[in-house]
Amino acid sequence: MTAPAEQTRRSPLYRALAEDGARFEALGDHAVARDFGRDAADEAARAEALGLADLTPLPRVGFKGWNAGPWLAQAGAEMGEASNRAYPQADGTRIARLAPGEALVLADRAGRGPLIESLRQAWSMAEADGCFHVARQETSCWLLLTGAHAAGMLAKVCAVDLRPGSFAADSIAQTNVARLNAIVIRGDIGAVPAFDLLADSASAVYLWGALLDAMAEHDGAPIGLAAIGALLERG
Repeated sequence: MTAPAEQTRRSPLYRALAEDGARFEALGDHAVARDFGRDAADEAARAEALGLADLTPLPRVGFKGWNAGPWLAQAGAEMGEASNRAYPQADGTRIARLAPGEALVLADRAGRGPLIESLRQAWSMAEADGCFHVARQETSCWLLLTGAHAAGMLAKVCAVDLRPGSFAADSIAQTNVARLNAIVIRGDIGAVPAFDLLADSASAVYLWGALLDAMAEHDGAPIGLAAIGALLERG
């Protein structure tokens, strides 16, 4: 199914998603994969076992610099001092602190992120000395891997032990996944294990295919935002 005509912005995975049977809907000015032609119960069950979604169209923004932490705090963000941790915010966004002077702000899995918009409006070169905007929306793809088999599957393509006993909720690993530099964030949806993966958008098609190939052993499949929404409602 083609994207809604009014949606001018598409994920770098748009063609790959369409080939996999994606049905698209509008999210702002983006086209997002709602589902892959299966009924809602089947797709939700796949998400609980092993599913892969493209969240690239969802809002995100980065900030970097010696004054990034203090500026974000002044602008209303709440995060601790520890790096390689994700800090949930009151509006559902998460701040992934990658280093003392670097943070990535992610919308919730439904695409809502009021904090992101307020940070974008507050930031300027003149008003944010020592804190620089990083165009994560344009430079990074964002995938979500869900399900009971997710950590086991990742063991095939990542050297970091991402099992729940070793990789706690809201932990971040800056590592290689399928030979690509990637950020892995554990952010379970209720009782369902879930991992956000962010990598260079130029490698999105390769990463999507590599992960689907690794998932085949567990009958993993692509899922859309409808399945994620079902998990969030149960969560």
